[in-house]
This record gives sequence, C-alpha cells and structure tokens, in this order.
Amino acid sequence: MSRAAYSACAMAVAVAASGVFAGVPASMGTDMSAVDKALGWVALDSSAAWRGYKQAGFPSKGWSLKDGVLTHAAGGGGGDVMTAEQYEDFEFETEFKVAPKANSGIIFRVTEKHGATWQTGPEFQVLDDAGHGLKPTDPHACGALYDLNAPKDGKVSKPAGEWNHARIRLYRGLLQHYLNGVKVVERRVDDAAWTDAIAKSKFKDYEGFGVMPRGHIALQDHGDEVSYRGMRVRNLSGSVPGEVAIFNGKDLSGLTAHLNDGGKMEEVWTVRDGVLVCKGTPAGYIRTARDFKNYVLRLEWRFDPAKGAGNSGVLVRMVGADKVWPKSVEAQLHSGNAGDFWNIDNYVMTTDPKRTNGRNTRKTHGNERPLGEWNQYEIIVNGGDVILRVNGEELNRATGVEANAGKICFQSEGAEIHFRNIVLVPLPE
Repeated sequence: MSRAAYSACAMAVAVAASGVFAGVPASMGTDMSAVDKALGWVALDSSAAWRGYKQAGFPSKGWSLKDGVLTHAAGGGGGDVMTAEQYEDFEFETEFKVAPKANSGIIFRVTEKHGATWQTGPEFQVLDDAGHGLKPTDPHACGALYDLNAPKDGKVSKPAGEWNHARIRLYRGLLQHYLNGVKVVERRVDDAAWTDAIAKSKFKDYEGFGVMPRGHIALQDHGDEVSYRGMRVRNLSGSVPGEVAIFNGKDLSGLTAHLNDGGKMEEVWTVRDGVLVCKGTPAGYIRTARDFKNYVLRLEWRFDPAKGAGNSGVLVRMVGADKVWPKSVEAQLHSGNAGDFWNIDNYVMTTDPKRTNGRNTRKTHGNERPLGEWNQYEIIVNGGDVILRVNGEELNRATGVEANAGKICFQSEGAEIHFRNIVLVPLPE
C-alpha cells in the first residue's frame, strides 16, 4: 500500500513518457527516449515507413515528407498511403492539421482486398467540422469512428490550420479514439453489436470490412490538403527488444514467496493454462529473486467474477526484510482503485497533495474493465519517477522516488486474482 506523486511539471514529461496526452504539445517530435523504446514505440517519420495503397513504394505524387511532416497537397492525387508493416493490436498516435473544409482519415487494419483502404478498415475521421457544418457529435465529425460511432460529448477539436492530436488504441477487441487528450470513442469490435453496426452502415456490402484480424494503418487522400507529424506506432501484440519474462507461463521459476502463517508458495500460487493464479490466502506475496532498478513492467490481471471483486497490488522497488508488508511503492490492484499508490514503510516519494490522504494517493480517474475481464498495467520505474498506466491511460505519477534497486512483488491479499504476460524491459541507469 503506497503513496505517490503527481506534479505539474511531471505532467509535461508524462506526455512523452506515457503516450497519454493532456493536450496537444506545441511540437510533437518522434525522437525516441529510452522509455518510449521500452514501451515499444516506433517512429514512422521516414518515407520507408509508408507506401501507397497497392503500390510498391511511397507515392510519386500528391504526398511529401519533409522534416517529419507528411503532407498531402490539395488535388495532388497519389492515393492513400499506408504503413509498410501490418498490425493486429496496436497504438498509433499523430498530430494532424487540415486546411479549411478539408477531409481525411486514419484507417486501420487495412488489407488490399478491395479497391480502397476504407473498404476493409474502420476510420478515425479527420475533418474540419466547422467547414462542413457538422455538430461535434455527428457520426461523420472529427474523431468519430466514421459512420459507426459518433464522438462523445466533451470533444475538443481545434480549427482548420491548427494541430490536433489523435491517438488510436486497439487491444484485445477494445477500440478507443482519443482527440486532444479526450477519449471520444470506446467500443468493442469483436461482438454482436459490432456485427450489427456494420450491417446497418455504408460498409455492409464490402466483404471483410471491420473484421480483418490485422492490417496496415492508412492515411487518406480525400483530395484535400492535410498534414501529419509525429507519427508513431507500437505493436501491442508482440514483444519489445530486450524484454525479460518475469513469469514464464509454465511454472514458478525465478520467483519466491513470503506468506503469513507458514504458507507455502505452491499452495497459494499455481499455474493454469499460462495464467499465474493466486488463491489470496494467507496474506503475503510472490516476488522476483532478482533486484531491478529502472524498467517498464507490463502485466495483465483480472479477478474471478464467480468469486467477486478483491484486493491485491504490485510492489516495486521492494527493499529490506521480507514481511507483510515490506518497504516498497505499491501500484494498487484493489477493485475500483487500480492506479492508486500506497506508500509502505515511509518510502521516500512525492505525490499530488490534492489526492493524497495518509499513505494513499488516489488515481486521477478510473479506467478498469468490468469484473472478470483482463486489465493491463504498465508501470514505469525510471530514476525518481514511477508512473502508473491502466489500460493505456496514465492514472498516477510519483516523483522524487528513492531510486533503490529492489524486488518486484505480487500480493496475496484475501481474494483470488489471476496474472499473465508479466514482462519487463530494463531501462538504462
């Protein structure tokens, strides 16, 4: 259980480090920090990263790429451009700027099955809403999942000629659109409601639309002037170079435990079909045998819906003697409170005083999936910073954290909890 930090200057760092944008930075470059690379981000700022739809290389007309800015000239032709690589689950972000009345789009999971990108791939609409006389919540407005999902209320869209920030996250069937830091679309793309929405849309007659398991990310030539910069992507289906498996999916190798009442690790922690299952009693934790100092830790967790919500946590930079509970910083997993910090044994760290009460620092907002569904934690431990990201959104940040090398622990705290895909990417000192 721990306490954390969130400062105004840290928020500026969060923009680059976490991929969650509070707004549009004045200029979004694609220089990759060590944290960016550990999170799996890859820059798409060269012509080698793009090719024309049904073309072997970058278009010979219409599109230009200069100083990291990809621009389509009005009436220039050239067709849509798309990434050289294909993606299954991914996160993509860019800034875009449209001319008055301009139209474009970011189209994903595109295949070359039909005559156009939009005939297989859903679209994040890029548009000058005012120039087209559209309400912000029109299903064809900027940020919409075009013709399938209107943007939510509260959308922030900057006018023609100004840079906007777009982020698309598609992970295990859940699609999210963000426009200038605001989530404007969230829906599943793997259920009956999705099938029904396609059947009622203009895309119903295109075989394979919206159901391709992987594909390219495309930028649309709609005949208008539009620019993109800071284009980058991360593959959420693959591994990251240098990744270390904390849990191998087969057994408890490399892990040890400390449990109350003389509990034995194998009686509390078991492996089922690649999932690390914790019974929840007695209280204690399983931990790494090794110490780690700076890293990005990624894992998934869920509680058993048949047994109800519960409590657990991930302890980072655990130092000192094994006990319940050891000196560490806790990334909370208590149902409804994932993203909270708890400070255990007066760990040196700074937190936002407005959200701090005693040893607890509350998350900025909730972002957990319904009980029984898998959630993803990304915990960035880097020098004096510890950042908590739940399901792709930053919920908490600590600064001035005591920079010890320490163990990583997963709590047994009264409820059955499941973990999987526990991996770590070391960061340089």
